[in-house]
Order: sequence, then C-alpha cells, then structure tokens
Amino acid sequence: MQVTETANEGLKRELKVVIGAKELDQRLSKRLDELKGEIKLKGFRPGKVPVNHIRKVYGRSVMAEVLQQTVAETSEKVLSERAERAAFQPDIALSEDESEIENVMSGKADLAYTMSFEVLPEIKIADFSKFKLEKLVAAVEPEEIDKGVEQLLEGNLSYEPKKGDAQEGDQVVIDFVGKIDGEAFEGGSAEDAPVVLGQGRFIPGFEAGLAASKAGDKRMIETTFPDDYPAEHLAGKSAVFDVTVKQVGAAVKPEANDEFAKAMGFEKLDEVRDAIEKKLADDLAAGSRTRLKRTLLDQLDGAHSFALPDKLVENEFETIWSQITADMERSGSSFDGEETSEEEARKRYREIADRRVRLALVLSEIGEANEIKVSDEEVNNALMERIRQFPGREREVFDFYKQNPQALAELRAPIFEDKVVDYILELAKVSEKKVSGQELFKDPEDEDVA
Repeated sequence: MQVTETANEGLKRELKVVIGAKELDQRLSKRLDELKGEIKLKGFRPGKVPVNHIRKVYGRSVMAEVLQQTVAETSEKVLSERAERAAFQPDIALSEDESEIENVMSGKADLAYTMSFEVLPEIKIADFSKFKLEKLVAAVEPEEIDKGVEQLLEGNLSYEPKKGDAQEGDQVVIDFVGKIDGEAFEGGSAEDAPVVLGQGRFIPGFEAGLAASKAGDKRMIETTFPDDYPAEHLAGKSAVFDVTVKQVGAAVKPEANDEFAKAMGFEKLDEVRDAIEKKLADDLAAGSRTRLKRTLLDQLDGAHSFALPDKLVENEFETIWSQITADMERSGSSFDGEETSEEEARKRYREIADRRVRLALVLSEIGEANEIKVSDEEVNNALMERIRQFPGREREVFDFYKQNPQALAELRAPIFEDKVVDYILELAKVSEKKVSGQELFKDPEDEDVA
C-alpha cells in the first residue's frame, strides 16, 4: 500500500492510496478459499469445488466485495498509521474512468482511490481553576406553597346543578350532533359531554353558543373549524351543531383540609404542602443548575478559540435550520413576522452552530483527557426514564432504542455532558447569590437588554 498526501490545508486533508494488483489478487484468493466450503455447484460435491472454477464463475462479484472491504480496511489503517483523528467518515473517491475500473476488476491494474477528510483540531484546554462562576439560588416562599395548594384545589372542582343561566366557569352537560353540508360527520356527535365555559377546549365559537343557556335548552350553533385543525378533512370547514342542554352546574371548590388531602392520596393537608414544597424546591434546584451550566458554557466558549471542521459546522447548521423552517411552516410564520430576514437568520443560526460544535469538541476533549465515562447502567436508567414517558408503548420504545444505536447515543450524550460539567465545577471558583424564584427563571438575554 502506498499513501501520498496530495493536500494539507488547515484541517483539510487529501490522500491518494494505491493498493497493488498483487495484493488485491491475494485478497481475492483468500476470499475465494473461504467461500469454497459454502458454494454449491452442480456436478461438484459440497466443499469440493475447485477454487479456479469458483474464480471463473464468481470471480467478478467476489472481486467487487473484496474491493469494498479493501477500501474500508486500508482507509482505516491509513488514519491509524498517521495518528490522525478524522472529524467524520472520510469521503472516498474511486476513478471515474470505466476502463481503469475494469482493469482493476480483472486484476490487471492497481486500485487507487482518494481520501478526503478533515481532522479534529488541537485543543488547548483552559485552566478551570481561574473560572469564576456565580450560582443563583432561590428558596421556596410560603406564598408559593399556598399558590400550589390553590392550583390543586382549582384543578379538582366539582359541579352542582344550578337553575339559572350558564355563566363563564359553569359546566354545561350537553348532547350534540355536528353536521357539514347537512350530513353528520365522524367524531362530530356525543352524549353527556361536559363543557366548562371559558376553558376554550372546543373549536372557536362553540362555547359562545352555549352562553346563558339552561337545562332543557335546544340550540343550533354555527361555527367553523380552524384552518390548522388536526383532522385535515374538517380543517376550514363550516359546521352546524344541534345541541341539547341537559344540565348546568356551578363550580364548587373543595376545602383545603385533611379530607381533601386523603382524596389526593395523602393522610393530612400538611403532607400535601410538603409534597408541593419539595416539587417547587426541585424546580428551583433544576433552574439554578441550568443557569450555572449556561454561565459555564459561556466561559468555556469564550476561553477556547480554534479552527472548526467545516463539515461538522455545516451538518449542525443544517440540523438547526431544518428544525427552524419546519416550525415556521407548521405555524405559518415568516422571517418578516420575526422582524428579521432569512439572510440575518442564517447568519445567527450559523453562529449558534459554531458555538455548539466548539463546545462539543471542548467537552469531548476534557472528558477524554480525564477518562470521564458513561456507564451502561447510567444509559439504561436514562432509557427507563424515557420509556416511562410513553405509557402503554413501553415495549415499542424499548425496541426502538435497542435497535437504533444513534438514538441510544442521544441518551448517552447529555449524561456525558453533565458529568464533564460537574468535573469542571469542582475545579472552578463558584460563589452563590440568593435571588427570588422570578429572577432565577428570568431569561438572561432579557436581563442583558434591561
């Protein structure tokens, strides 16, 4: 094997690799010999087909397999011998000359191919002991617990029948039949359907048609399905609903006492308050961690400057841009509506792509240098947590991740990142600053503007 460097500019490399025809023939002979015991040909006993005959019958197809395997093995060996870390799988280019390829296939010429790739940059890791970080911390305020209890009470309202007209906040129990062009449509009818006026859970105009209604009323409500309604066959269509009001109920909020606590699965109201306090404390701790991590990543980004592999940045940008444009298409928005232009947006998101790639390379370098690993147990725990998010589909989700290494790697990545962040935080100088919960969750960009 002969290797010649044909280009070396920045992180870009191009190599010409030549594999001699003699070596190719040896590889072909070895593969044919391996196939000897597997191939069955009429007139020959199993395993007794002469290699020369196999070469004559299958030589061309086997040579194609050999060439593919040779390129894979030699390109990997070249990188290993040069002690270079490719930023991505090298692009392999064979000759486009059909006669040259034919000579290689027939064993009359050497195999020559070109490897093009970018190498990972050399990264000088910053001194983390010089990092100064401020950790924002907030305590749970009693009024927040009171608010949590109130929200729990509001979420467990009951409704008692009332004689008067239905007002906002009342529950109206109805039967209805929806029709489009005089024909009832699938999913447009129901009996004993509860509708709480003011919640906006039905299509626009439906709840308004029930205002001031009372038990026994019959109403005809004309309305139009939104253009973005999930059921495409109904989107934008005008419909008429024949409605019978069966009952009007006024909301009754439960009292905050031990009896309510037992209905919620606790023994006493104090236990409910404790559970709410713990949830709030966990949210504040997570918010504090998020703010600290963002500050750390900002410092990491500012402390490291090096050339980035173009293809990594381009791939990251394309991932971001496809998500942005898909979201805009779904919402029907445009760059004009966002008070920017596509050109300005592309520039901004390319800067974000640069930052993500730079930080990913820095975090990877820190993790590798300090032998920070993610255990299989940690990945399995993350997988179990993801599975719990899809009740009833546990087996489907489990099989998906086990059959898709890339998806499993996406579970591993944030665990690795957090472990590297924890390592850095142990070395950095971190001070605490007490703030309110509102300040903790305020967007830092809004603070900058202020």
